Amino acid sequence: MDTLEGAIHPLTGAVEDYDDLIAMIGDSRVVLIGEASHGTHEFYRERARITRLLIERCGFSVVAVEGDWPDAYRVDRYVTGASQDANADQALESFRRFPTWMWRNSEVVSFIDWLRAYNDQHVEFVDKAHFYGLDLYSLRASIEAVVAYLAKMDPEEATRARERYSCFDHIGGDGQAYGYALAKGVADPCEDEVVDQLIELRERSEFYLGRDGLAARDEFFSAERNALLVHNAEEYYRQMYRGGISSWNLRDRHMASTLEALVAHLEGRRGPSKVVVWAHNSHVGDARATAMGARGELNIGQLARQRYANDAFLIGMSTFDGHVSAASNWGGPVERKRVRPARIDSHEALLHEASMSEYWFATREFARDEKLSALRLERAIGVIYRPESELQSHYFAADLVRQFDVVLHIDRTRALQPLETTSLWDRGEPPETYPSGL
Repeated sequence: MDTLEGAIHPLTGAVEDYDDLIAMIGDSRVVLIGEASHGTHEFYRERARITRLLIERCGFSVVAVEGDWPDAYRVDRYVTGASQDANADQALESFRRFPTWMWRNSEVVSFIDWLRAYNDQHVEFVDKAHFYGLDLYSLRASIEAVVAYLAKMDPEEATRARERYSCFDHIGGDGQAYGYALAKGVADPCEDEVVDQLIELRERSEFYLGRDGLAARDEFFSAERNALLVHNAEEYYRQMYRGGISSWNLRDRHMASTLEALVAHLEGRRGPSKVVVWAHNSHVGDARATAMGARGELNIGQLARQRYANDAFLIGMSTFDGHVSAASNWGGPVERKRVRPARIDSHEALLHEASMSEYWFATREFARDEKLSALRLERAIGVIYRPESELQSHYFAADLVRQFDVVLHIDRTRALQPLETTSLWDRGEPPETYPSGL
């Protein structure tokens, strides 16, 4: 594509690859880095490269990921030297909910190792970089985390918390089972119980914060986040089987509010703070520039721009073809799947025309470009990839220029390496099963 040639920045693996990008980010307080799939090696690699530069050069102090709060908090305790975990692999062991490979993979281990080494050079707690989760799927784990915190701080209140949360015991604390039971009318909602527990925790905050120190405040903040997560997860799973857009919007509002809470929490102890967000393109790119927005869905990218204006910077990623780690069905084993060449009427096909195979560009350079700023199809692969129904399952319309501030394009990508592989992943998709037609 001729119009791209004068504005793209090659990715060579050199330190200076992102010098111009870091300069563009400038004083932004929130940088959201997306990915076109949850199972692509290069997306994780480049996201980590950018994040390391933001921490080292620009004063960013938090990585907030599309992952569960209690699982990520265990990682945070490891990278800040506050846990007994021996290494990054061990610190990531709590990420056992499907899809485990999304965080239990070789690239994340490498980044966590780096983050621990970075923090080891900073003695003061206030100077360390953190790793937190934004998502709300961890109903049972968050219940356990609230009770564990109270058992240490206030045993009587821990007993009351167990009684309130016992409302979920008949479904084992599984969120989807809870939502299904409500939809079938075979269970009563636990809404009142989780609200009461959240209120009680907040009302007793002065008592719990009686100990001085930033670590104590961080522990209470985590407990409060978990109590709020249980409240929001209960509502999310209650809405899930009702259809419509409410559950998607509730989830992204929860992630956006957790992001805001993190910024406020950190500002209370070290002044203005900066956060890097790791999530899928569908959460990071401004929903108002996509078919999502047209049907009433919002996302973190949109909410961040509305909340932080020019202090929010959105980065997306794309690929033309290659391989991806993904499942065929929810809860299924991870497979190494071949990614079809992008459709001819997609943004990915347009970016494929550039002379470079790995590069990034600022979308503002193409605000008046008739091709790149037009509404075109964009591919999104989550934790499931179904090439046989790719158009229906993995494409949506988007205006790339309005959706992101910067786009990274890796033309041919590799599958992310899970820490635990299966025979399906090790085998990969046999060439003969790859469809020849599009």
